[in-house]
Amino acid sequence: MRILMNGVTGRMGHRQHLLRSVLAIRDDGGLRLPDGARLPVEPVLVGRNADKLARIADEHGIATWYTDLDTALKDDAPVYFDALVTSERKDAIAKAIAAGKHVYTEKPVATSVADGTALADAAAAAGVINGVVHDKLYLPGLLKLKRLIDHGFFGRILSVRGEFGYWVFEGDLQPAQRPSWNYRAEDGGGVVLDMFCHWNYVLENLFGRVEAVTAKAVTHIPRRWDEDGRPYAATADDAAYAIFELAGGVIAQVNSSWAVRVDRKELVEFQVDGTHGSAVAGLFGCRVQPRVRTPKPVWNPDEPTAEDFRAQWDEVPDNDVYANGFRAQWERFLSDVHHGTPHPYDLAAGVRGLRLVAAGLESSRHGRRVLLEDA
Repeated sequence: MRILMNGVTGRMGHRQHLLRSVLAIRDDGGLRLPDGARLPVEPVLVGRNADKLARIADEHGIATWYTDLDTALKDDAPVYFDALVTSERKDAIAKAIAAGKHVYTEKPVATSVADGTALADAAAAAGVINGVVHDKLYLPGLLKLKRLIDHGFFGRILSVRGEFGYWVFEGDLQPAQRPSWNYRAEDGGGVVLDMFCHWNYVLENLFGRVEAVTAKAVTHIPRRWDEDGRPYAATADDAAYAIFELAGGVIAQVNSSWAVRVDRKELVEFQVDGTHGSAVAGLFGCRVQPRVRTPKPVWNPDEPTAEDFRAQWDEVPDNDVYANGFRAQWERFLSDVHHGTPHPYDLAAGVRGLRLVAAGLESSRHGRRVLLEDA
């Protein structure tokens, strides 16, 4: 199966999608099918920089690459993948759908609900299978958390508290570890647009659909330096502090920041508290404290705390071998294309993420709680 891959010269497109997913599947002999057979896969590169594409193709034994999307879409590859900057994604995907390609894309699927809805409607009308990256659902830590939920470990879930982020250097003292467009609103940047799409699918698939949001988005670092060392105004939000109200009464609080220093085990952690137990899940680990092992702290500001609270949690064992999350979803999507079955994490799911983005930004602008229109 040939796969047009647009945007693989960028950080995520290159590392996670090309190297660790599609090429890894190719080099393992192809996608393993239920009957044990292998479906060969072949990446076809698309981009604007011929030198970069030629270098990547030569390094990894890729036979075909294009610098013009319209020409690439005439290729007989049945699948189009998009990892372009957000501001260019909508038009490229629309062309791929019009060309009859099955579409798999990074998120956010567009910069607005209207544009995302137009893509979802076009894909439905064309009858093409479509999917949006939901990589965090495939993380070992969240897979363990899902197992706890499915087996009733928590009793009644009361709340979720998420902490995500790390310090992204401004670019003067040290080069920034994220592209500069992430901090320019006019280029589709912003932590709300980037991360609320993630939080929407994590929350709705694990705990319940988001029904309302109260959020505050801010730009903590107003001046940054780009890849060439030139200063620029950071016009996009780099942190957001949100309360999400979920179906069933669960309350989720999630902080997202590129201007925070990390004092936790992993770059993202979710604490889930329920009547029968609690858990803290990250990218890989998941620690639990059941009701019968919950200590009885006493508030006493006059004496130092003697208890080691973190030592009172138990690590959930792996009990499985976890694949790279991006590769795992790629395998699911390619299998759905091969068998002609809808992908569960489709463009409509991506639009729900954009609705949460829009509601979060509206809440921040007006300083009020916002109901989601489709909740």
